[in-house]
Amino acid sequence: MDVTPGSRAAGRSVAEREAVAWPLAGVVVRARGESVALRVAVQRLCALGCEVRFDGTPPPDGSPAGWLGVASAPFGRPGEALPECGIDWSGPVGAPMEGERDVQAACGIAHVHGRAAGGPRALRLDYASVCAGVLTAQALTSVLLALLRGGPALAARTSVAQAALLALTQYIAVATCERFDPPLSAGRVPSPGAGRVPPFRSADGVRFEIETFDAECWRRFWDLLGAEPRAAAAGWPPFQQRFATATCTLPAGLGRTAAAAGYRDVVAAAADAGVSVLPVRDADAPLAPPPASPWRLRALTEAAAGEPAGLPPLARDARGPLAGLLVVESTNRVQGPLAGHVLGLLGADVVRLEPPGGDPLRGVPPMAGPTSARFLALNRGKRALEADLKSAAGRRAALRLIACAHVFLHNWPPGRACSYGLDHDDLAPVRPSLVYAQAGGWAEALPAPQPMGTDYLVQAYSGVAARLAGPGEQPAPSLMTLTDVLGALISAEAVVAALVARARTGAGVRAGTALIDAARLLRATPPGTPPGSREAAPVTDLAAMADDPAFHRVLDRTPQAAYSRAPWTFVPAPHHEEAL
Repeated sequence: MDVTPGSRAAGRSVAEREAVAWPLAGVVVRARGESVALRVAVQRLCALGCEVRFDGTPPPDGSPAGWLGVASAPFGRPGEALPECGIDWSGPVGAPMEGERDVQAACGIAHVHGRAAGGPRALRLDYASVCAGVLTAQALTSVLLALLRGGPALAARTSVAQAALLALTQYIAVATCERFDPPLSAGRVPSPGAGRVPPFRSADGVRFEIETFDAECWRRFWDLLGAEPRAAAAGWPPFQQRFATATCTLPAGLGRTAAAAGYRDVVAAAADAGVSVLPVRDADAPLAPPPASPWRLRALTEAAAGEPAGLPPLARDARGPLAGLLVVESTNRVQGPLAGHVLGLLGADVVRLEPPGGDPLRGVPPMAGPTSARFLALNRGKRALEADLKSAAGRRAALRLIACAHVFLHNWPPGRACSYGLDHDDLAPVRPSLVYAQAGGWAEALPAPQPMGTDYLVQAYSGVAARLAGPGEQPAPSLMTLTDVLGALISAEAVVAALVARARTGAGVRAGTALIDAARLLRATPPGTPPGSREAAPVTDLAAMADDPAFHRVLDRTPQAAYSRAPWTFVPAPHHEEAL
């Protein structure tokens, strides 16, 4: 069976735009196996212009979840081996796993997702497999980029378990750090079967999620609805910390206040208070049509064509396929920093632009030495430059750095790049060959003014929350940051694809991704094979999991905390004699 790219979108007749939108055009890949991870990887590679051929043979030993091997590439060197990527279930984890449910149980996903309900609970989505599929496509694209840069042909290996552990890296860091720090989440995990809010239910039966990062906005919203001030004050800390703890047990009075108000009154109070509110929609709720490119790849302005093609050559002893490339990021929270972290794990030199005094999240407990464990989970190995982007001097400092960069990545809300004078059009004259990457929330899925683009709102509105509900259950977003993490992987994937386009065309490239793209991918991915009778016992303590010798090869352990290692390994590619 052959899988080829779909028809070209209208308006892509210009050769450069075509090459940017389809950076892997001309690459032919063999595929073996059958798993959600492999299917997702194949879909992503086809969307980049690759031709994928299933040859009907089983995957090689060590890659039970699938294998992809480059059969030909227009930039390969005659007689040299070609890149490949194998997918395992366990990978370097020394525990047997045979499917998604095993991975969710053994690697802690069921534990973190189940915290809000009081006990381990599997996600009703093949989440780890979807993440592994994106990481597989990313790995194969990265090793093709290495070829374009004159480097060796590389073989990548990854696993669904490593994808799961990367998705949980911030939770693992916090859990292992809390051995030495007062527990951040002590006493907040509800008892099994306890009810939970949000989502709230209005008097007219609408289930809804709310979002704000501002305590005053939170207080005003509940004041307008008539809540007891003490209940609103007591609810703020668990609401604010739910991204870190994956729990959110609020005073029952807030649920009763919401239940006494009609949804229109809730929306009006939210607008007055500056709080975002959205309904929890059905699993098949319509979404805006997806973009022509899943990463919105397009050439920058005409000024971007002025520099010669090519990127710095890749050294034979490079520590990763992106070694020698400079990424400048201005990001916060999870999605943006994790995207930059993934690029760093691929070998890029990543420099953060942070406000004067540093990112405030550096000081959020629990602390791993002088720095937040959760911050380190997403930002280890990065350098930092402090610059006040609201000032002319700070913007000049940022421009000097970006003028030397290959990638600029941000996750600012709509309009902020223009207000800083750091939009793609502003940067094209400074660095015509720049890859300009934006990791957003809603993209074109909702009209302006958009609500806050955050994980739980996206899960609620997109229908992902409804897909998570079991029979007879009310839909609710997982408090594990599903779209933040997958959105970060998709953003890093876009950057790697854009770098391939940059290397092949010499043009600067703009890449745009959003949390809603992660939600679309989760909704569009059918479940894999149902689990058999054997299933791994669920982890109930991430710190204990980190202590297990079976996980020592996949975790970086420091005296203060443990963090997930890179989810791939790269070695010289072997020669294969078989024909297509």
